[in-house]
Amino acid sequence: MDTAMVIDLGRQSLWTIALVSAPLLLVALGVGLVIGIIQAATSINEMTLSFIPKLIVMALALMLFGSWMLTTLVDFTRGIFERIPTLFI
Repeated sequence: MDTAMVIDLGRQSLWTIALVSAPLLLVALGVGLVIGIIQAATSINEMTLSFIPKLIVMALALMLFGSWMLTTLVDFTRGIFERIPTLFI
C-alpha cells in the first residue's frame, strides 16, 4: 500500500462524505435561511419556530434522498472491499 493509494482512498472518502451529506445540509440551509428572514421581518425570536420546520423538512428530505444516499455509501463500501486483495501486494 503506497502513499498514492492512501491519498486516493482519502480523496474518495471525502468526496463520498460531501455527496452524501450535501442534500440534507442544503435543505437545512435553505429552510433556515427562509425561517431566519421571516423571523427578522416579523421580529419573532422563538427557537422552536426554526427548529420544528427544519426537523420536518429534513425528515422529508431524508425520505426523498435516503435511498440514493444509502446506495452511494454501499457502492463506496463495496469498492473498498474490492480493493482489499490489492492493498498488500
